[in-house]
Amino acid sequence: MNPAFRLLCTLLVATASAATAQAQVRLQPAQSEVVFVTRQMGVPVEGRFKTFTAALDLDPKKPEAGSVSVQITMLSGLLGVAEADAELPKPIWFNVAKFPEATFKSTSIKSEGNGRFLVNGKLTIKGISRDVTVPVTITQSGPNSTATGTFVVKRLDHTIGQEEWADTTVVANDVQVKFKLTFTGLGPL
Repeated sequence: MNPAFRLLCTLLVATASAATAQAQVRLQPAQSEVVFVTRQMGVPVEGRFKTFTAALDLDPKKPEAGSVSVQITMLSGLLGVAEADAELPKPIWFNVAKFPEATFKSTSIKSEGNGRFLVNGKLTIKGISRDVTVPVTITQSGPNSTATGTFVVKRLDHTIGQEEWADTTVVANDVQVKFKLTFTGLGPL
């Protein structure tokens, strides 16, 4: 076989193998969650989003070349109280008719060692984008890699809770977002 042809075949196989390996990183929705916690009149109120997707392209040894994106279906946001759950989709809160999804797209990933990363990116809610820095810890067990983290969103920065609900003594401006995203197919840390 011609050496140049052999080299070309080897490169094509290596490229196909790398693409296949990347395509194998998959979110495990049943083992993942996105939770939000706010305070209403000083009392913690926890909600969750039931429907979301996440894409991860990360070589843990070269995180700076990686990326992550998350899409959340806003209609899936629930507080677990029927009256409140009926209010969340309305324009004053999430306005799901006009803005059905919230998104996060990374702009940079930096390793801090020991499975800890700082992920900078754009969080877009109700069409308003803000820069956020999200500390993420990845742990691995068997085939699973679980990314966990917590960060704060200022709800009024995204016009969540307008009119009388803009009063931060009633509903706090800080909303804590906690996530656990479990993936299969990520390389070793």
